[in-house]
Amino acid sequence: MSLSNSLKFLDQLAQNNSKEWMDANKSWYQECRKEFIAFVDELIREMQTFEPAVAGLEGRKCIFRINRDIRFSNDKSPYKINFGAAISEGGRHSENPSYYFHLQPGENFMGGGIYMPPGEVLKKIRQEVDYNPEELKQIVAQRKFQDLFGEIRGEKLKTAPKGYPKDHPNIEFLKLKSYVVLHPLADAEISGEALLETTLECFRVMKPFNDYLAVAVS
Repeated sequence: MSLSNSLKFLDQLAQNNSKEWMDANKSWYQECRKEFIAFVDELIREMQTFEPAVAGLEGRKCIFRINRDIRFSNDKSPYKINFGAAISEGGRHSENPSYYFHLQPGENFMGGGIYMPPGEVLKKIRQEVDYNPEELKQIVAQRKFQDLFGEIRGEKLKTAPKGYPKDHPNIEFLKLKSYVVLHPLADAEISGEALLETTLECFRVMKPFNDYLAVAVS
């Protein structure tokens, strides 16, 4: 399943980010939105073989709105220039770990984990890292994990979080404010027929990481 049409649409939207252009291309947008939802629906169906938590989810409830909230932004562009979907138990706004797919010309990626969790959720993750660091280290050290993601990403505190010493043996994990992993995708991969299987393989490798976080926040 290819998303080449959606990629072309988003490329044009980035160059013509206005209500007038969107109104004139509404049918193209709706066609691409359906294409993206169909892709996410297929992902969900296939993911159930290794991630039962996504059973029953619908693609349309996992994708994000294309309209931007411009009330408090200096950038008044009305639309996002990407399609995004967070596949997670509870839907796109869940505080559970998610599998994320981001479609944007030149900046496509697959990712997962928990992004900028609220304080209480972040506290639980840090407690799990403190109590059970070896499991996380083993997950991150796996060859496939390293090849796809490299390391856990996220903004970090400049010093140790409250309640933890600066010389804690796992301080770099504890300083994280998000626990996410990312794998970039070239536009050529988005347009290729192997996109679905590539994404599924990435999510399979990601699952132990999300499982670790799920235990932490449960």
